[in-house]
Amino acid sequence: MIDIPNFIKTHITKRQESLFASDIAAHADLLHQKIAGKSVLVIGGAGTIGSSYIKAILQFKPGKLYVVDTNENGLTELTRQLRSDATMYVPDNFKTYPMNFGDPVFQKLFLAEERFHIVANFAAHKHVRSEKDKYSIEAMLDNNVFKAKAFLDLLLQKKPEHFFCVSTDKAANPVNVMGASKKLMEEVIMAYSGALQITTARFANVAFSNGSLLAGYIERLFQNQPISCPSDVKRFFVSPEESGQICMLACMLGHSGDIFFPKLAAEDMTYFKAITIDFFKASNRPILECESEEAAKQAALHTTETDPYPVYFFNTDTSGEKLYEEFYTDTDEVDQNTFSSLGVIKNARKLPQETISNTIQELQDLMASGNYTKSTIVGLLKKHLPDFEHIETGKSLDQKM
Repeated sequence: MIDIPNFIKTHITKRQESLFASDIAAHADLLHQKIAGKSVLVIGGAGTIGSSYIKAILQFKPGKLYVVDTNENGLTELTRQLRSDATMYVPDNFKTYPMNFGDPVFQKLFLAEERFHIVANFAAHKHVRSEKDKYSIEAMLDNNVFKAKAFLDLLLQKKPEHFFCVSTDKAANPVNVMGASKKLMEEVIMAYSGALQITTARFANVAFSNGSLLAGYIERLFQNQPISCPSDVKRFFVSPEESGQICMLACMLGHSGDIFFPKLAAEDMTYFKAITIDFFKASNRPILECESEEAAKQAALHTTETDPYPVYFFNTDTSGEKLYEEFYTDTDEVDQNTFSSLGVIKNARKLPQETISNTIQELQDLMASGNYTKSTIVGLLKKHLPDFEHIETGKSLDQKM
């Protein structure tokens, strides 16, 4: 079995030490002051980024930790990980709740508890593939935007000292609905940044995160199924550990309205194809490049443990796919000096809450009407997000292996 953490350091991030280690060390006293003994609530804490954030923040010994996620199995595994790690501090008051943060039972829980000092929201539809049709887009907007705003209204009743809501690099000049939904989410939280201490972070792909292309490689190998990989797409990457650390730093050290991103240069982007080739080299197994999905599937039927592994490299032709990623735009005012590993966007648009409420109501009215399509939703999003340039090809990632 390949050593995934070492593979990430050697072939993907090409960093043996965390990108954020220097900033964590430089601000360790302040982080301890802000976190030690405090009450923490994490929404979506069973996912890769949420659980990594939890592990990062536990290093500074909060007094209470509640974790909410719809993935009951994920919460179980998170608990086992934390309880089984001899080096991990876990507060006595630690509870996990398999529930949706938009449900009435969550509101009961939140209002019944004493004020949480630190609240972080990682609940999100994060895949570009989720923009298949009007139903999948409505579900995405409901989770990424509508529920996020309702949660902010709930937070106003018991204001935390710090609130963090995760974003994505795809919110910068978005070309897909997922990125547009996160851009709209940013505008929602910015509208509340005068009333609450709110920060967010855009960051790179998390290598081997749950549901990612790279994590899928391991599952395909277990099932003796072929690998499918875009040959023309390159991305920024951080490790799972780094994904939690950037969120912790943004949550605890930012000023309200700040958008954080990792300081990564264009040359730090890596092609998925290069990672795939390195993955099989590290596994001491050659690959068999196939000319089509069908050829790869047929080859897999006859592949033994000693045979080259069937891999299909293809050029991207699905909706919403950008060949590269970016963290900020030409109009953003960026602070590159405060942190050694992090940049901060300081001039995010802050619309009145009434304007944001009207935007959300317009979207909800459209979808409640029953007379809407994917294109009408995209058109309405473009109306409210001037930098949204949707790429529509008529093909979805669900049509690929």
